[in-house]
Amino acid sequence: MIIKKSKLTILTVIFAGCSTLASQAISDTNYGPFPITVKGYTGTKTNSVSYTGQMARHVLHDSLKKLAGTGTGEANPALEEEMMAYFSGSKKNKAIISPVSKEGFKLKQTLVNSISSGKNLSGKAYKGVVNGWPGQMTGAEVLEHMIKKAASAKNGFDPNTGYNYPQLISKFAMGAVFYNAAVDGYLDEKLAADTKPNGKPYKDGAYYTGKEHVWDEGFGYWGAAAHTLNLSAKENYEVAKMKNFSAADFNNDGEVDLKTEMTFAHAYYASSYDKGGKTNYLHTVTKAFVDGRKLITSANGKNLTDSQREELVGYASVISSNWEKVIAESIFKYAGSVYKDIGKLEGLLESNGDTTKAFADYCKHWGELKGFSMAIQSGKNNLGETALKMNRMIGYGPVLLNSSQVTGVNSSGEFLKDEALSWREYKLHMLKVQKLMVDAFGVEARANDQTEGLAALAASLGTAESAEND
Repeated sequence: MIIKKSKLTILTVIFAGCSTLASQAISDTNYGPFPITVKGYTGTKTNSVSYTGQMARHVLHDSLKKLAGTGTGEANPALEEEMMAYFSGSKKNKAIISPVSKEGFKLKQTLVNSISSGKNLSGKAYKGVVNGWPGQMTGAEVLEHMIKKAASAKNGFDPNTGYNYPQLISKFAMGAVFYNAAVDGYLDEKLAADTKPNGKPYKDGAYYTGKEHVWDEGFGYWGAAAHTLNLSAKENYEVAKMKNFSAADFNNDGEVDLKTEMTFAHAYYASSYDKGGKTNYLHTVTKAFVDGRKLITSANGKNLTDSQREELVGYASVISSNWEKVIAESIFKYAGSVYKDIGKLEGLLESNGDTTKAFADYCKHWGELKGFSMAIQSGKNNLGETALKMNRMIGYGPVLLNSSQVTGVNSSGEFLKDEALSWREYKLHMLKVQKLMVDAFGVEARANDQTEGLAALAASLGTAESAEND
């Protein structure tokens, strides 16, 4: 069922007159509005949905990524301080640096606090050790380390290490903050019967129950617009790219509300794969969120029964597994990009051509590959041998033109380098990474699929190794 834009207004009016559950008014395709079910609530709110904090973190992330690419190549304490304000939070009402309005695509908000105040990324970052980055740091420590380096790198790129910091920061933060908080928190421990029960408000005076808000926060981190199911994957992709204003402006008020009408983060990546027609990650995950919220609302402010909670956990499992596959698809895609980039570089090196642009492209794609590979390890699943193989095959840094590679970091936070694999061996590793994503996660979109060349490349290197060996 497709809900027309005018239906949103009708739903809001219906909810405004309801003091009890009105299931017949709940849309099958929109994430909200949902009625107030908290017993004894006497306030003026009529919609129990609340995930503005998560949307504020999406614009903090986007703004941080934008800032990470503005360095001049010299030490810049002011830039580092500004980046940290978007990462660790600020008492000031910071401007939204990205996304911003452009001709034909007007955004409603220009200040972070217009979405939600007092939010940061650092406090929600993955608390475990990040094995894919040198130094045995936590998620927040890795991101802060990257921020410090980005501030002094020209346009965020350090050719001495091959690190493209805007890509590394962005792709890892989406996992270490959004993915981790959702699948390893809100959709896991916080679904327990005795944690944030549905029979009580989330906190004193709240207009939403414990389980309603827990579920809403998970949805917010996914990054989908509330009306995602009314749009095709291609339309959702165009919204994220700010190329389809009519698809974004669901309530037809002439501007796009960043709280509810924009597509961010992994929801965007899901749309990018789904528009090819092989997968349906975006709608599968978003529908599970909508159906789960409808289930919680149907409890009408009472604690969930065992069967209701079991059904809710089932929706959470669908969300988590498909979200993980979206990240795995991204690893697959960028491993293929790196493979192709190496081929271009090999040709330029053989012909004594100018490698400047090709090397920058290679490092950009490697940053995306590395960021996503670290992100997928921040979920609730212990990836074990899969993570070990991936980290070893990708390495701490890309193979550089002088055949060196980052191998560690010293006590001062400076990177250490040593002799690297040959280009052909590293190309083989990229194909093994692609095969690993198929074997471990069952990726289906397979953008930039280069796996047909795996056996031939392995044979040319004089080995019968397969992707099972690192």
